[in-house]
Amino acid sequence: MSSNVVSVEQLKVRLNSGERIVLLDVRFNPKESSYGREAYVKGHLPGAHFIDFKADLTRPAEEHGGRSPLPSPEELASLFGSLGIDRDTAVVAYEDGNGPAASRLWWLLHYLGAERVQVLDGGYSAWTAAGGEVTTEVSVDSEPRKFVLVVQADWLVGVDEVRTASSGSGQSGVKLVDSRDAAQYAGLEAPFDPVAGHIPGALHYFWKDALLDDGSWKSPEQLREHFANLPKEEEIIVYCGSGISATPNVLALREAGYENVKLYAGSWSDWISYSENPIAVGEEEKA
Repeated sequence: MSSNVVSVEQLKVRLNSGERIVLLDVRFNPKESSYGREAYVKGHLPGAHFIDFKADLTRPAEEHGGRSPLPSPEELASLFGSLGIDRDTAVVAYEDGNGPAASRLWWLLHYLGAERVQVLDGGYSAWTAAGGEVTTEVSVDSEPRKFVLVVQADWLVGVDEVRTASSGSGQSGVKLVDSRDAAQYAGLEAPFDPVAGHIPGALHYFWKDALLDDGSWKSPEQLREHFANLPKEEEIIVYCGSGISATPNVLALREAGYENVKLYAGSWSDWISYSENPIAVGEEEKA
């Protein structure tokens, strides 16, 4: 599969051809816990399964691990298998537009060893704007499949690896990428965490800058230009506040041809849970 992003028209063609594709609806609003399920009931792509972002793709926070810890691989394999997904299944995830929820789902499936996973460019909004069929039918028949885990350990890092990368100040062959907005990165505000700032040495690439003005994904060529200051031969570790909005940048980097891209799942909220970890504020040079 050449791209991690599929357009509405491409998806229509594939569905009309009879290709078996499992559609996953992961619409989500962090301020309204019932939003996703209610939106799904009101209308969704035919045959799509609903994924409860908070319940299915995160776990309760603990002392360390960040605000949105990952479920265990075994829990996720059971969930996806029950929806008729194995590692060879074609999967397309969507939300309202292009946001962190579908990218988090994309990342999790790839992390578990699935290879044919894409996000729908523009999500449900683009689908309906293009006249795509929707349904309110919520009974989706699927034959369970066994999802045999092949965890991709090189897609994930923990705090120790980030400490090593940070202490090298960008000279260790590893680059840290902060995906939050400019104010959070600079330490001007911390709307979700008790401490503001960023991990020393991290470069700022707001995840929304991987999108065009209309909210669609930039092309691979545009993404290569966007990330031009990041060496492709080096390891890239991406983080955000809690490991969610970093995943669009992971996807964008892979679309741009970067192969050694890892997620710091605990992200800033994990980093600051260790009092000994240093904190930086202000800007850092991208060159």
